[in-house]
Amino acid sequence: MKYYLIAGEASGDMHAANLIKAIKRTDAAARFRCFGGDLMKEAGAELFIHFRDMALMGGVEVLRKYPVIRRNKELCRQDILDYKPDVLILVDYSGFNLPMARFASGKKVRVIYYISPKLWAWAKWRVKTVRDHIEKMFVILPFEVDFYSDHQIEAEYYGNPVLDSIAAFESGYVKEPDFLTRNNLGNKPIIALLAGSRKQEIDHLLPEMLAVMPHFRDYQFVVAGAPSIAPAYYEKYLKGTGAGIVYNQTYTLLKHARAAIVTSGTATLETALLGTPQVVVYKTSPLTFFIGNFFVKIKYFSLVNLILDKDVVKELLQENLAQDIRRELDKLVFDEAYRDNMMTSYGLLRSKLGEPGVADRVAERIFRIINT
Repeated sequence: MKYYLIAGEASGDMHAANLIKAIKRTDAAARFRCFGGDLMKEAGAELFIHFRDMALMGGVEVLRKYPVIRRNKELCRQDILDYKPDVLILVDYSGFNLPMARFASGKKVRVIYYISPKLWAWAKWRVKTVRDHIEKMFVILPFEVDFYSDHQIEAEYYGNPVLDSIAAFESGYVKEPDFLTRNNLGNKPIIALLAGSRKQEIDHLLPEMLAVMPHFRDYQFVVAGAPSIAPAYYEKYLKGTGAGIVYNQTYTLLKHARAAIVTSGTATLETALLGTPQVVVYKTSPLTFFIGNFFVKIKYFSLVNLILDKDVVKELLQENLAQDIRRELDKLVFDEAYRDNMMTSYGLLRSKLGEPGVADRVAERIFRIINT
């Protein structure tokens, strides 16, 4: 079978790569082509365009880059036609992937969505595209099954793929002394900074995170560098602060951190499953934030709180971030009872998500679908 996959950012690249490996275990004759990243290429897919040339966020940012987005869509449409896949597998990234779903289904290509876009948070009108153009939707959050059911769509949940990544990591991660030595870090306890995987996120959030450093002089602050962002881009923020940076070691960094300041997204779930106390933050341009207030209608914006439907981690949004981060980080670092309560909720989260082996279960189901 010929598979075409599209993922538009680092987390999608990771989960798509794991799915490619799982499909290979199910379909020995499988061939792959992708819009994606290095991990998908390493997993065995022929890479057509890298996600670093596609990743965008926010209404204003998207408008600025609309010609690039339009060109990438045109290239993708033609590449799908040329490759003639048996199935198109879309991974999150709704602004790009839902139009691709419409196009591919119109050309009689079977379309499967792995990792549903967050239509329940905004753009619920796009559910019609799912109903009309996507053969099967695989969701990774338990409550999404009910959301799609309410819209007469039968979505399937086989667990969250982060469980697979965490399980693989925990089977053999680098111990703390070796991690510190390998990365030229000191012996102070670590505060991990996860400022996002896109330049816009880093621009808005990293300065706010770094601003609290003078209040925690007995700790070292270490940034988890995004694979698609060059060290020089971080240097303009890190120069003179004393903060460190590590690449391709985010899970290890979190595992050895006393606490973490985390940009809203998949990283909040990963941080929780690794057992690191966290404060979740988000900030965008004032205009994008203003526009977003009209469309985004959700009770929480961190995955941890959304899944458990209660306040587990503190969510800080847009204004006064540095002072609010400082206040919350003080609790995370020094208040043992506060930390213990968060750890108890993390245990509930893990039990609610299910067991590892998600990619294999989804791969087997996809193989059954496209062979019927």
